Amino acid sequence: MNLVSKYNVPVPRYTSYPTVPFWDHTPTEGEWLEIVSNTFQKTNSKNGISLYIHLPFCESLCTYCACNTRITVNHAVEIPYINALIKEWKIYLSNFNEKPVIRELHLGGGTPTFFSAENLDKLLSEILKDTNHNNESEFSFEGHPSNTTKQHLETLFKFGFKRISLGIQDYDEKVQDAINRFQSPTEVEEVVKHARLTGYTSINFDLVYGLPFQNENGFRETINKVLEVKPDRIALYSYAHVPWLKPGQRKFTEKDLPVDEVKQNLYKIGKELFLKAGYKEVGMDHFALENDLLFTSAKNGTLHRNFMGYTPHHTELLIGLGASSISDAWGGFIQNIKTVEEYQKTIDNGHLAIFKGHILTEEDTTIRKHILNLMCNGYTSWQSKEDKCDELYFVLDRLKLLKKDGLVELSSNEVKITETGKTFLRNICLCFDARYWAKTPEAKIFSSAI
Repeated sequence: MNLVSKYNVPVPRYTSYPTVPFWDHTPTEGEWLEIVSNTFQKTNSKNGISLYIHLPFCESLCTYCACNTRITVNHAVEIPYINALIKEWKIYLSNFNEKPVIRELHLGGGTPTFFSAENLDKLLSEILKDTNHNNESEFSFEGHPSNTTKQHLETLFKFGFKRISLGIQDYDEKVQDAINRFQSPTEVEEVVKHARLTGYTSINFDLVYGLPFQNENGFRETINKVLEVKPDRIALYSYAHVPWLKPGQRKFTEKDLPVDEVKQNLYKIGKELFLKAGYKEVGMDHFALENDLLFTSAKNGTLHRNFMGYTPHHTELLIGLGASSISDAWGGFIQNIKTVEEYQKTIDNGHLAIFKGHILTEEDTTIRKHILNLMCNGYTSWQSKEDKCDELYFVLDRLKLLKKDGLVELSSNEVKITETGKTFLRNICLCFDARYWAKTPEAKIFSSAI
């Protein structure tokens, strides 16, 4: 059996540890605010905090999407939702003992540019008025190429936004029709041109491999068009086929999808072309030019990974605002209520909209550090006492087969991922996942590794 077929099994993406399905200790609102307050006091003046704002609305459903979205063409939803975001943020602000230093701010979705530039101005004016940030802060947003206007770009730039992430996915018209996501290379080039002229210094493109009807020739053509624009960063994501969670993905069938080695070849084509064009591989699924902060942070050992993905800064406190947003206070996680109406109702009643969460144990924290090390640096060790826990004996046993297959180099207290192993990074992290092995899920809840 070849490695792709052998390791192409359902595996978490490890934007957190423990992963969300294994959270089993949801804090009360009071407990959560105490955890947040303690972490804030330790980290704010040193590293600042991160802020993620989830803007879930889209005018149409992209059928490949696994994000929490609300499909509507009614833009009257904007103001009530913005008001709830501001009220939620004020609950956190009242819990801080000083002005927060916003090191990172990201607007995600959904489609943040569903909101008018005027309403984004209203939102950010309120969110940022009682905060501090500086030239080292990184503010970014996700934009749809078809509705990101010059006014959006200029308004957000005024607040300190310097990075934009554009969801390209694929330029092939047959693929775009299947995933209900349409934008032309010309539209994308126009947005990039205006962003550069406005002063944006980092442009990211999201591409997805494994989409319905993708083939090698079409994907190669998409990548060549992307390289003509030369974005600073490129995220090359594996399509996560989870129709049991996202019924919109049933517009096409498994027969329409490239799988196993065919799918992996699409990734290899992308990686080969990116490296040839001067990009450097960063962590998992990401490529960056040498002058981009994502690459320099990886080179300097400061690369971090959280619910916003890879980030150049390690902030121990990430506050997520909005429906379904996830917050991370290092010692614990919470996720907000997923439905917009229930989220707004709870916030309007003066309470945080906590849906579920987890308070980390000592073992959780130790394992989390090792998974982060592997995800960001391709290496981890447990020579010091604070990096050890009993589970590591079982980890070593699980890793033996991966060593035999050439995915890792292994000793009694360290793991190093090989070049071959980079493709199977999620599988390697799975060996550390004590909660997965203690209670392997009965139903399929994760996407496949490849």
